[in-house]
Amino acid sequence: MRVVLDTNVIIAAFAAHGLCSEVFEVCLTSHTIVISEHILSEVERGLIKKIHLPKNITASIIDYLRDIAELFEPQAIEYSACRDIEDRKIIGTSIRGNAQMIITGDDDLLTLKKFLKINIVTPREFWNRLRK
Repeated sequence: MRVVLDTNVIIAAFAAHGLCSEVFEVCLTSHTIVISEHILSEVERGLIKKIHLPKNITASIIDYLRDIAELFEPQAIEYSACRDIEDRKIIGTSIRGNAQMIITGDDDLLTLKKFLKINIVTPREFWNRLRK
């Protein structure tokens, strides 16, 4: 399956061992991760400002993400689809990268549940689907 991991999920995966790191590992080994420069920039900013990682370690993580994921430019999405421009970029990345799922902790995205044929789920929902 092709998946977009939202910024909050990626940051959480590198911040501590837990559900998001497990989801990241499963996506890494069994699925195709779709990403954009926008997501990479947000992850970089979050790792430095929220997790307080040194810039050299953050740069290594960003390089790693570029190596393991397929990089796409987000498709433009109309405002009516989602009010938050950052969320529209996540949706646009999933469309351009032909992802079947967005994994996120963002409440605005999660209220959509689905956009076109793309399922929008929490890390827990994704994990539970794997276990069925």
